[in-house]
Amino acid sequence: QVQLVESGGGLVQAGGSLRLSCAASGINFGFNAMGWYRQAPGKQREMVARISSRGTTTYDDSVKGRFTISGDNTRNTVHLQMNSLEPEDTAVYLCRVDIWPQSYWGQGTQVTVSA
Repeated sequence: QVQLVESGGGLVQAGGSLRLSCAASGINFGFNAMGWYRQAPGKQREMVARISSRGTTTYDDSVKGRFTISGDNTRNTVHLQMNSLEPEDTAVYLCRVDIWPQSYWGQGTQVTVSA
C-alpha cells in the first residue's frame, strides 16, 4: 500500500521561505512522477510543481523562479523549496505520486503566509 507523508509546512511572513518534504513508502517498482499540489479555501486544487522519474520538472507560472522541486528516486522522496513566499501562496499543500495508471495523495500540510 502506497503511503505519503508530508512535512515542513507552517506559518511564515511574506518574503520568507519554507521547505516541504514528502516521503513515499510502499512503492515497489518505481514511479512515473511526484509532485506538489495546493488547495486554498474556496478554490480548486492546482498543480504547483512536478518532477518526473527522469528529472523533468514542471512548474505553475505563479511559482516559477520562486519554488524549486527536487527528488530522490532511490529514497522515493520529493522536496519543494519555497522562497519569496506571498500571502497568495497560503494553502494546504499535498504531495502526489503517479504510478501509472493510479495516483496517490498525502494528507497535506498547511502553509500560511502572513502579509
